Amino acid sequence: MKQKFPFSKDIDLAFKNDPPGLWMSAVPKGCIRLNSGYPEPALVPSKGIKEAVGRLLDEEQDLPLHYIGSPRIPALKKFIQQRMLKREAEISEEELLVTSGACQAIDLISRILLDGEAVVAIESPTYMEALEVFRNYTEHFMSVPTDANGLDTGRFEQMLADRKEQGRTLPRVLYTIPTFQNPTGTTMTPERREHVLKLAEQYDFLILEDDAYGELGFEEKPRLLKAMDANNRVLYVGSLSKVVAPGMRIGWVAGAEKLVTAMKWFKKDLDHPFAQATMASYIEGIDFDGHIKELTDAYRRKSSTMIAALKKFLPPTVSWYAPEGGYFVWVNVPGADTAKMLPQAYAAGVAYVPGRYFFLNQEEGTEFLRLSFSYANEQQIVKGIELLGQVIAANVEQKVE
Repeated sequence: MKQKFPFSKDIDLAFKNDPPGLWMSAVPKGCIRLNSGYPEPALVPSKGIKEAVGRLLDEEQDLPLHYIGSPRIPALKKFIQQRMLKREAEISEEELLVTSGACQAIDLISRILLDGEAVVAIESPTYMEALEVFRNYTEHFMSVPTDANGLDTGRFEQMLADRKEQGRTLPRVLYTIPTFQNPTGTTMTPERREHVLKLAEQYDFLILEDDAYGELGFEEKPRLLKAMDANNRVLYVGSLSKVVAPGMRIGWVAGAEKLVTAMKWFKKDLDHPFAQATMASYIEGIDFDGHIKELTDAYRRKSSTMIAALKKFLPPTVSWYAPEGGYFVWVNVPGADTAKMLPQAYAAGVAYVPGRYFFLNQEEGTEFLRLSFSYANEQQIVKGIELLGQVIAANVEQKVE
């Protein structure tokens, strides 16, 4: 007999969606992982973190292992405030909440702002895990096109005007990754940043700015939406996962004090005191700007290596965006179904993420795929793109025949 449980209506609604992480299929052993949005293993500071843990426990004994945690923890908050100030966003302590990674921040924002009636405007394509979170709270979305310059704010304005004229519900939140976007690697222009802030004021919505990759600019770091936010409409989400270590789960949200206070009601004491204390100990012992430079130099080289390999090995009908930072290259393969092609790529020895998982309407992503240059080394990148080129050529030729 199948057992029934008294799930809430909201949970039953969420269960109608695909299970989380469906996009993360098991990669065969030996495959070159151009699918992994992870830092390069050699750039994860395991030695520095080990030293930070030793220093922490030597100096504080049991304190970091208690609920309240280490007296170093406030220093982590100060560090985050300083990093944001360096990028022209002045945030008070009351406007900042440290979270267990960026995803917890996105979930807390969703929890206090979304319900079954709320509309979320999202970029198309967008970060699949954020889409999974939003779908736990609402079924209503506006899917806004992107191009080489990020969110198409002109198209967004027209969509908003149409909804208003038709008497349809306007979005409560816009979710955007304006800088080195996941999956496309594109960056929103300054003009579009100004425009989207004006639209938020005109149509009365909040902006969730996901800046997970913002520190990793190859040349410049674009100005944050939060730094341009005169009317407190931006909820900024940051993370140390891409620049220190993802397993530490250190993220944060910065926004209006009233919103941050509401998030605290639901976050309660669900911190990771030991991880936060370890991160604080690690940061106090390094030149963080120097650390960021080491990362950006490495990822710039790897990005250039991938772009050169794409030019050399992919058929001429294939196109892509060249990123200005971050981890990713977004590839358009006309005539292919990249989800159906993936098993062939695995068999050839290379992995990627099919584009369908980044779209609300998955059919829109059929001819796209996401590559990451962050995890594999340069030799693997070149070999992986060569193998991918062979797989794509075979599939496109089959389509033509």
